[in-house]
Amino acid sequence: MINALRGMKDLIFEEAERYRYITETAARIAQNYGFSYIETPILEETRLFKRSVGESSDIVGKEMYQFTDKGGNDVCLRPEGTAGVVRAFIQAKLDRQQGQKYRFFYFGPMFRYERPQKGRLRQFHQFGVESFGEAAVEEDFTLIQMLADIFDTLGIRYSVKINSLGCKECMPPYRESLVSHLQDIEDGLCEDCRRRIATNPIRVLDCKNESCQNLLKEAPRITDNLCEKCDRDFARLKHLLSESGIPYEVDANLVRGLDYYSGTAFEFVSDEIGAQSAIAGGGRYDRLVEFLDGRPTPGIGFAIGIERIMELVQMPEKSREGWYLGAMLPEAVESLLDLAHKRREAGEKTVVEYTPKSLKAHLKGADKIGARYCAVIGEDELANGTIWVKDLEEKSERVAPIESLESLI
Repeated sequence: MINALRGMKDLIFEEAERYRYITETAARIAQNYGFSYIETPILEETRLFKRSVGESSDIVGKEMYQFTDKGGNDVCLRPEGTAGVVRAFIQAKLDRQQGQKYRFFYFGPMFRYERPQKGRLRQFHQFGVESFGEAAVEEDFTLIQMLADIFDTLGIRYSVKINSLGCKECMPPYRESLVSHLQDIEDGLCEDCRRRIATNPIRVLDCKNESCQNLLKEAPRITDNLCEKCDRDFARLKHLLSESGIPYEVDANLVRGLDYYSGTAFEFVSDEIGAQSAIAGGGRYDRLVEFLDGRPTPGIGFAIGIERIMELVQMPEKSREGWYLGAMLPEAVESLLDLAHKRREAGEKTVVEYTPKSLKAHLKGADKIGARYCAVIGEDELANGTIWVKDLEEKSERVAPIESLESLI
């Protein structure tokens, strides 16, 4: 027997329904905020992620599904969604339309070769949004508000962490003071943190190692070193969140370790999946479009880890819907096919059972698929040109001419 690869999982039945409910809910809310759908390829050039995610990151260094294709191209399965959307934005020359604003949402599979565990697979799914051309901090607030709306609608409890990463004016001097502090405590840091001092010092703040976190308590904070504009924007964001009633806390260790990230960073976490764990995250990347050879364009986005929230979603109560059509003798089956097609043309879910069965068996089959109506043609109905219909929700039944089925609804 051939099984799915380790870390790859089929979505069927209840899990498939949950996935569809999450993506359809999030898409509807994103559209209400003025975002439109974008679909980008699963396969991209490897250099796209080396330049966007960063060669020093674990994603690029250890986790990408990377290979050379038959044309000799260095390609990989996308490990995240933002880079592909930015590439599409530039390729469509939207970056040249200065003053215009573009807002997109997407969902689909991503791939990282890491140790599979609960809520974290090698093929996983994200829902994300990206906004281009709007530099106002109100857009940062709006994306956080959209995420809150999505999780509120899905019935998921959360808390919000925010931080500011400054800008190209205030980040460099902060980085220098941080590196100086890290060098003083270098001997006590883990191997990854010691390596990052030279390659990506901001990421040290995000280390989950408890001993490292204890040493970092006295590290300088970017929020204490912001320039006047960044400080004003961050104060404005906190004000908007407070006024909207969205609870938040400032987390000075919430960072994005690449140079083109700036300003707002945010994360939604849940305590319903063990220790507080991230279920969504995002931030501003005002220099990423330029970094990927586009014209300078402000940008901000977020992504939700769908597998992380699958078990947290409060699914709406199911109601019966559609039709189950059955026959009690072989000669009656053919007449069901045209009837089923008409019901489907009317936009109704309709299932036909081709095997003649007893009325009791048909009722059981209708109940199993959650049908609202069970319609059966037996010997008498076939002779009279009628059909027996039972409303399984209201528990009512009647027999009527098959042509007048509409009047039974």
